[in-house]
Parts: sequence; C-alpha cells; structure tokens
Amino acid sequence: MTIDIRAARPADFEQLKPMLLDMGFVDDESGLARRFAASCQAETYGVLVAELEEDGQHKLVGYAFLHDYGSHLRSGDMHRTAKLDDLYTLPDFRRRGIARQLMKAAEAWAKTRPLRYIFWYANIGEAGTAYRQMGYKAADAGQEGFLFFEIDFGEENTRTPHPTRGS
Repeated sequence: MTIDIRAARPADFEQLKPMLLDMGFVDDESGLARRFAASCQAETYGVLVAELEEDGQHKLVGYAFLHDYGSHLRSGDMHRTAKLDDLYTLPDFRRRGIARQLMKAAEAWAKTRPLRYIFWYANIGEAGTAYRQMGYKAADAGQEGFLFFEIDFGEENTRTPHPTRGS
C-alpha cells in the first residue's frame, strides 16, 4: 500500500464529498462543492489529500484542511497563524499512519508560507487521543469536551505560551 500526500484538486470533490459530509456541519451540498473548488485554488487555504494507489487504482482515503489567517495588522508575519480545520481519514484506513502523514504535510505546508503557528481543537475522545499519540501536546481549550493543540515553528527561546501571547 502506497500513500501519497498531495494538494487537492477541484476534481477530487466527488471522492472527498462523503468524508466532508461525515465531518458534519455542512450548510448545503451545492455550497460545499463551490467552496471546495475555490479553496483548492485559493492561496490562503491548504487542502491536502491522502491518495492510495493499489493495483493501478487511485483512491482518496483522507484529507486535511488548513486556513492561513495571513499577516497580522500589528505583528505582520511574526505571529502568522493557520488553523487546522479538518483532519480526516476514512474509518477503514485509520491507525495506519495516514493522519500522521497528513499532519507532517500540513507542517511542511506551513513552513513554506511562512507561518509561526498552526492551531486546532479536537474532542477529548478519539481525535484528542490520536493527536497525542502523534506526539502533539494538548492544553485546555476552555470549552468542555475539547482540547487545544498548537505547533510553534519559532525558535525555542522565542516561544510564548498561547494564553499569554494574545492573538
């Protein structure tokens, strides 16, 4: 089994649509289709897919969706931040390292921007456990049932904990 991580293309929508719907909170499917196509081409979004090649067939088995907030009014790119909105792997392909590959690709995407931080929220159940198993450290999200995660790409001596940093 070979998994490749690549940037999503608008043509990937039909394969990704069941995954996007499974994540929930979809207002309407036609709007989802339009937003997906636009997101694939927008500079402010990172849409990554995990593609499985087996017996000459290509199948998408997961995706990650990131949103680069761009330069900050006061600090410019010094604290430039992106949010990981979605990380999804098809249930039959979980616990095979695909989410880990998607996260490494998300980190690589962030480093090319340049981003200082990626943050995200995860439930305290399966998702939070998965991120911890990948080596990410959780903090209290301030919302019951959720954890806060953050990657700081800055130098060790310049890192400021999120609650004291401000936005």
